[in-house]
Amino acid sequence: MILSFLLLLVLIAIAIYASSKKSTAIWKVPTTNFPQKWKSILSEKVAFYNALTEEEKELFEYKVHEFILNCDIIGVDTTVDITDKLLIGASAVIPIFNFPNWRYPNISEIILYPKMFNEDFETSGDDRRILGMVGTGYMEGKMILSKPALHLGFANDSDKKNTAIHEFVHLIDKLDGEIDGIPKVLLDKQYTIPWLDLMREKMNEIYEQESDINPYGGTNNAEFFSVASEYFFERPKLLAKKHPELYALLEKMFKQDMDDKNLYLKRIDISRNDPCPCNSGLKYKKCCMEE
Repeated sequence: MILSFLLLLVLIAIAIYASSKKSTAIWKVPTTNFPQKWKSILSEKVAFYNALTEEEKELFEYKVHEFILNCDIIGVDTTVDITDKLLIGASAVIPIFNFPNWRYPNISEIILYPKMFNEDFETSGDDRRILGMVGTGYMEGKMILSKPALHLGFANDSDKKNTAIHEFVHLIDKLDGEIDGIPKVLLDKQYTIPWLDLMREKMNEIYEQESDINPYGGTNNAEFFSVASEYFFERPKLLAKKHPELYALLEKMFKQDMDDKNLYLKRIDISRNDPCPCNSGLKYKKCCMEE
């Protein structure tokens, strides 16, 4: 009995120490300039980035750099390169770009899988339909993403889908304690009831097949919020036209007037022989194309 009690005390002490160590971890900030080759990757891949002013681009770069310094990004049966990291960082930053001091306290590791996976995190066999997931339980603080889905989210500018942004919106939603589609950290109290009413209305339209919103948004409130957010960042002008009330509330939450952004949602198309956008003076094929 005494030994069991002593063992329990030791385990509690270890848990307290680990928690204390984690809470006092030093937050890393960029100490070097954002590399020109990284800028080239953002220019080629990330439509959001291309719409920004030069000053805003510097802020975006800083936030992306800061995120990838403070979140481990690892691959399972796949490699992780700088493009993967930058796309993940961009996915994290886009929803919170107008929140200057934002940090994600509920994510420390992102795991890339080579393909879709199932609820047991298997990439072979049946029921492999999951493209992304925010971990719970023993996976708390982790996010799992399909690498092809990550890239497709930025390659297709017209499908109103971006898996990584979808999962980061779930993380934002989760900051008040639960993923329920009511992000209290973003939503002023007076808008809660209008938001719930609007979600119910739009989900009914999905059920009745009278909506262009991804049907997955009809699953529950949490999925509707993330799906609607994907639409907001991917096709803002279309959302504002077809669902003006929904657009207006999302604009209030994210503090971004996406419809006013001279729809940047076209990536810079660069051919092999064009000047490299990193301003090196070399052709793209001789400079950043491989990167």
